[in-house]
Amino acid sequence: MLLNGSDGQISLRLCEIISDSCFFSNFLSSIRVLYLKIFSVGFALPNCNFLRFDSLCFLGPSELIFCVSSSSVLQLCASLLLGFLRVILSSYLNFLSGSSSSAPWVLIRFRLTILYLFFPFTQKGDLCFLHRKMAIKTIELLKGCSAEEIMEVLATVASDMGDAIDDMEALQVIPLSGAMTNEVFQINWPTKYGDSPRKVLIRLYGEGVEIFFNREEEIRTFECMSKHGQGPRLLGRFSTGRVEEFIHARTLRAADLRDPEISASIAAKMREFHNLHMPGEKKAQLWQRMRNWLIQAKSLCSPKDIKTFDLDNLDEEITMLEKKLSEECQEIGFCHNDLQYGNIMMDEETGSITLIDYEYSSYNPVAYDLANHFCEMVANYHTDTPHVLDYSKYPGLEERQQFVYAYLSSEGKKPSNAEVEQLMNDAEKYTLANHLFWGLWGLISSYVNKIDFDYKEYASQRFQQYQLRKLALLDSPTQDGIVNDFVASMT
Repeated sequence: MLLNGSDGQISLRLCEIISDSCFFSNFLSSIRVLYLKIFSVGFALPNCNFLRFDSLCFLGPSELIFCVSSSSVLQLCASLLLGFLRVILSSYLNFLSGSSSSAPWVLIRFRLTILYLFFPFTQKGDLCFLHRKMAIKTIELLKGCSAEEIMEVLATVASDMGDAIDDMEALQVIPLSGAMTNEVFQINWPTKYGDSPRKVLIRLYGEGVEIFFNREEEIRTFECMSKHGQGPRLLGRFSTGRVEEFIHARTLRAADLRDPEISASIAAKMREFHNLHMPGEKKAQLWQRMRNWLIQAKSLCSPKDIKTFDLDNLDEEITMLEKKLSEECQEIGFCHNDLQYGNIMMDEETGSITLIDYEYSSYNPVAYDLANHFCEMVANYHTDTPHVLDYSKYPGLEERQQFVYAYLSSEGKKPSNAEVEQLMNDAEKYTLANHLFWGLWGLISSYVNKIDFDYKEYASQRFQQYQLRKLALLDSPTQDGIVNDFVASMT
């Protein structure tokens, strides 16, 4: 039996059953029937109504793989043991009743070996281990993908790296969790000289996400970022996704955003990102994108949702916000627009920061990008309820001051009190636009995206926060005196 954890996921494999008689086939058949019953009905094992089955796969005559979510490994193991005892008892009763001519404990030797028990060290599930035979079957099971096409691209990528994938069964496929637009997999294969395995990343495009951005433009942005030395390199493309360079750095956790040193590094990296010269017109793209999304939302949503989320009046809100927030001249830069912790990677040795995933990147007011980052501090996408936002964790005044100061001073020039104050106030007001932006995204995603995430509830929270904060922020006074004291303390 193989157990390993990846963000609450546990994979189990009946890895070794050794038989001395033909009764083995009946025994294995009983096990398969038992677990098929669990998969189809839900809760066949004793005391296991806490299990949720995500997938099931047979890999051969003695291998069975399925994935479950469990809050207790010990409870899971106990239930499995009871289940196996139940199978043996059933077989023995069949023997006593004459249904079988062999006593199971006489002619059957079986051994269940616990090979590994892994708990994830990162939210990406880097330690998730899958049997090598899982590779091809995993790729075959990926939605809408051609295994042959992906394998052909991988073979070309491996050849470009000086490797040769002679045995496709040597591939390891490791799902990486946390993505809400795409599905992401780490692919490993042995190198030519047998040293540490080669690693690449496969990104499968989410269903219906082309509503949110132009995929070809996103690819051009990705390639341009590579030329600027930002993020991973593009290694290959196929019809439903692409192959990217695997960055040897860890993805940040939600708590990392509150670390002052890491936060200052993120601020400096964001400033560098905003100064990039990228293709496209250097003006705010935010407002037109929201209007386009609103049109899509109205075409997809039920009449009930249109009324619940007040979509008929949302265009007026967008126009009002654009007018209010564009009254003063603001700095425009190339913004990431989705700087949540899962899109930030850090080299543990050097502390250098890399920003990844540019699907939503475009020119915008830099204050909007800061606002987005502040809003993302209330989220933790690696919990049992990843859609739930905890606004008690929104960064306080001092934390935002420190971030803005680090952002403005990252180029070696000390910012003035007025500069820190202005950017702080602008960013706080742009949180309103950010709530509408991701509220529309969540609402549309609830209709087009099949990833296991409560998009509609997420959207509801963002729209509610907009209503709660709108009057206070649009009529809010400045923090002049407080900012003066803060900047003076930094000298």
